Amino acid sequence: MQRPLKYIIIAGIALVLFYVVSESFFNDDNYTKPLLQERKDKDLSFRSRASTPFTDENRRSFTNLVYYEPDVNYRVKAEVKEVPEQDTLYMPMTNGTTEPYLQYAVANFELEGQPQRLTLYKRINEEKAELFVPFTDKTNGFETYGGGRYIDVPFEEGAETVVLDFNRAYSPYCAYNSEYVCPVPPKENRLSVAISAGEKTYNGAH
Repeated sequence: MQRPLKYIIIAGIALVLFYVVSESFFNDDNYTKPLLQERKDKDLSFRSRASTPFTDENRRSFTNLVYYEPDVNYRVKAEVKEVPEQDTLYMPMTNGTTEPYLQYAVANFELEGQPQRLTLYKRINEEKAELFVPFTDKTNGFETYGGGRYIDVPFEEGAETVVLDFNRAYSPYCAYNSEYVCPVPPKENRLSVAISAGEKTYNGAH
């Protein structure tokens, strides 16, 4: 039975609208614009006397942090498995002390055609549904802070995948001020590739 022309036209319009909305929703701008705004907000925070990690002198000369350009290829979906027995790791700190973290889950993913693995940690006595991932990669000491960087990963218990967004990788406060004490990324979180995403080394005023 042939459908009336008006139904064919309506179906065609609906299909076009679907593709337009889908294209708009998944357009990079929907990802990059909020990311760039987060970076601007962080700069504002660092200029504030109340929330800056800088000394007062360095705060006055600070303008902005430096980043790689956003790249959606560094927003990686990883398979994640919770650690059955969540042992406490006493993560070394930059001043020689240690701080306890739960070894919560392991994420497996691929970058540049190479399999990668990161351990995801949970801060002790913290209720946020977010895991802490300190890591090092081949950019450390060259384009990024030598001591490694961190990402925070939203996580729901029982989830089989997580998104590791390296565009949101950030340097610890001790990268800006040696008076701060920061976690040192453990050996198991040394990546074998260069993560050319997220925050670069801060070398003073920009």
